[in-house]
Amino acid sequence: METKNIAVNNSTISYIDQGEGQPLILLHGFCGSSGYWSEVVPVLAGNYRVIAPDLPGHGDSITTLENYSIADIANILKEFLDKLNIPQVTMFGHSLGGYITLAFAEKYNSSLNGFSLVHSTAYPDSEEAKKGRTANIEKVNDEGIKTLIDGLVPKLFSPENLKEEYVETAKQIGYRTPSDGAIATLRAMRDRPDRTSVFESTTLPVLLIAGEQDQIIPPEKTFSVSKANIKQTTIKNSGHMSMYEHPSELIAAIKDFMGAI
Repeated sequence: METKNIAVNNSTISYIDQGEGQPLILLHGFCGSSGYWSEVVPVLAGNYRVIAPDLPGHGDSITTLENYSIADIANILKEFLDKLNIPQVTMFGHSLGGYITLAFAEKYNSSLNGFSLVHSTAYPDSEEAKKGRTANIEKVNDEGIKTLIDGLVPKLFSPENLKEEYVETAKQIGYRTPSDGAIATLRAMRDRPDRTSVFESTTLPVLLIAGEQDQIIPPEKTFSVSKANIKQTTIKNSGHMSMYEHPSELIAAIKDFMGAI
């Protein structure tokens, strides 16, 4: 897929922009890139304008910021959308992308038609998880990005979907993550606040997508709030990576949500 680049404050964002119509933006997870959506973008682009950026510190996007919060990334994305002259968008955030989506909804509610968390959660890290983030920061500092990715990627898939082609593709994307980007993002994820209140206060349409066999964020952590405007969808036999494991089911859920907005 052809990529483009655009300069925003302190960053240059690399992104995919395909299709025409109602705009939607796809945000990838930690140590991912727009390449995570390679099975999803071409199909959705038949109906919508689909934008998939590499997040700051990931893929081909470059940032001069050494430290940034999840909210800082949301601010960069707002400027990115402004540069593209997109006043309103529907945002889908996978894992890390979901944390950013909630931060965006918290500050830029009027810029959204609706939003979705895909294998993500509004809850903050537990104390144990925070220790794990710190340990991974030390691992990247001491051993580099490859060791982190080799340990992380197999856990992203359900055991029955642990196919060599999926794992290798995700690893190759992960290896391209700059070490400083991974470290800054680990800090940002570790220190993010509880944003459950965003679900509680929003009147926007919300879609929560969970993988039945997700070993990273189980469904009960995704489905943290039940309200009339919040739709909950479980993708059966999927781990944390439905865009690889069951792309047709993920695409169907996205199209259904977009059609209802």
